[in-house]
Amino acid sequence: MRAALDGGVPGSLPRFRREWAMAATSTPPSVCLREATQRKLQRFSELRGKPVAAGEFWDIVAITAADEKQELAYKQQLSEKLKKKELPLGVQYHVFVDPTGAKIGGYSQRLPNASALGKIFTALPLGSPIYQMLELKLAMYIDFPCHMNPGILVTCADDIELYSTGESEFIRFDKPGFTALAHPSSLTVGTTHGVFVLEPFDYLGYRDLEYRCCHRFLHKPSIEKMYEFGAVCRPGSFLQEDLAGGDTPSLKLDPEYVYTDSLFYMDHKSARKLLAFYEKIGTLNCEIDAYGDFLQALGPGATVEYTRNTSNVTKEESELVDMRQRIFHLLKGTALNVVVLNNSKFYHIGTTEEYLFHFTSDGSLKSELGLQSIAFSIFPAIPECSNNKSCIIQSILDSRCSVAPGSVVEYSRLGPDVSVGENCIISGSYIITTAALPAYSFVCSLSLKMNGHLKYSTMAYGVQDNLKKNVKTLSDIKLLQFFGVCFLSCLDTWNLKVTEKLFSGNKTCLSLWNARIFPVCSSLSDSVTTSLKMLNAVQNKLTFSLSSYKLMSIEEMLAYKDVEDMITYREKIFLEITLNKKQSDLDIS
Repeated sequence: MRAALDGGVPGSLPRFRREWAMAATSTPPSVCLREATQRKLQRFSELRGKPVAAGEFWDIVAITAADEKQELAYKQQLSEKLKKKELPLGVQYHVFVDPTGAKIGGYSQRLPNASALGKIFTALPLGSPIYQMLELKLAMYIDFPCHMNPGILVTCADDIELYSTGESEFIRFDKPGFTALAHPSSLTVGTTHGVFVLEPFDYLGYRDLEYRCCHRFLHKPSIEKMYEFGAVCRPGSFLQEDLAGGDTPSLKLDPEYVYTDSLFYMDHKSARKLLAFYEKIGTLNCEIDAYGDFLQALGPGATVEYTRNTSNVTKEESELVDMRQRIFHLLKGTALNVVVLNNSKFYHIGTTEEYLFHFTSDGSLKSELGLQSIAFSIFPAIPECSNNKSCIIQSILDSRCSVAPGSVVEYSRLGPDVSVGENCIISGSYIITTAALPAYSFVCSLSLKMNGHLKYSTMAYGVQDNLKKNVKTLSDIKLLQFFGVCFLSCLDTWNLKVTEKLFSGNKTCLSLWNARIFPVCSSLSDSVTTSLKMLNAVQNKLTFSLSSYKLMSIEEMLAYKDVEDMITYREKIFLEITLNKKQSDLDIS
């Protein structure tokens, strides 16, 4: 069974200096990467809506949900995709909800337009109908099942891995234990990822694909730790692409780098071992991370010290260290095989800033993946002269509205008198009245089901605001910022009093995430208009009273979200765009 899920002595390794060499006549790496990516997309496209043969694709595709509301949202979206034949057929698609209690799954607080319907259903400016992260993941891993022994592949919902393995070579997952992909990265990137300390390996020449053994795995290590444990590679001179991004190779001296993680595979035996352990202990009462707590236990150089390091843990529970140590002893001695992908790229789109950069400004990802400035939308063409374009995804925009460079609009309708400033995110919104959205605005509308009635609320704040930052007492909320302004000052602007009722949920964890500041309205357009007024009041130092409105926090919006209505709204946009495209094709013919 194959499944895809969302989902020695320290420092004793000898330093190893790798010499990379490429023939000057070889195909530039970016061209190989682009061609390999397009081949995978084409192969997946051919499987969409068609029954797959045994062994041709995954047996099971499993997605993990944080709670029952998210589980329902995922199941409804999967059902729609299968109905519209956007996924291969004959595959078991499952959603598994986390048990009650401690969990590592979250609600995309760093990219809230993915919060309501899930990161794995994040829309991409690609394809017709558009791809979401789920389809892209399945496309990029299209070659894996045919070269994989029974086991489980674990991946995240907010990253993109692109890779080229050379002609007629495929990644094999056929070794006992765990197998992980590794990508060359800067030391700075390594501090926020997992880093592999590889066993020495002699060879001559450059290869896109290498099979290596891992001595030990470091989880989000400091740069000092990378040096201490021998994770840093120091290659000699080699031919690589000009840093300006051209396709002509030129001689460069590559700086020091490390190999960082992305997805990993565990064979059937290892998966059964973990399942038996879980069934034995029963309910987990602490946060266990599949990357940090599984991979750090692997390889001959693994030691138990990491189990006491809780610096990367969201919430430290009393049982955490003991549970980590039990997992360490369970997995100790298990091999960690590493597939080194020297010609690969790892992109993370889990934050608002990453999302905006990769969808608008980043020419590399656009070229490699074939991203579009206007994807399955009705909107006049964007001038090609701009390097920092806007991005429109499954939306209907009047020809007279304007969207500034660097902004993304998804699943929305914008009228003729709407102007969107630079670096904004607009999601699920309907703006028909005159409106000017200030630069760096985040505007996302949700349908709500309250006491059996359909309502709407729109979260509106700054894309650079930190929704996760929290304080413990009301007297400290002055430390929070909304659109770059002291939150206490914003409350005065909105005529709101500082009381415990201002926040939902945990009263000792006060943040913009659980602040009751967003108005509930009877129509989608009124919801957006009202939230934009509160945003503009803060930016322009005006007064706009919210005291007469029913107010909700983002936390509460997600609890009351009406998934069916949001999907229906997207479907109406989809149908209108489809009809428009058919009419355009008839007019041309």
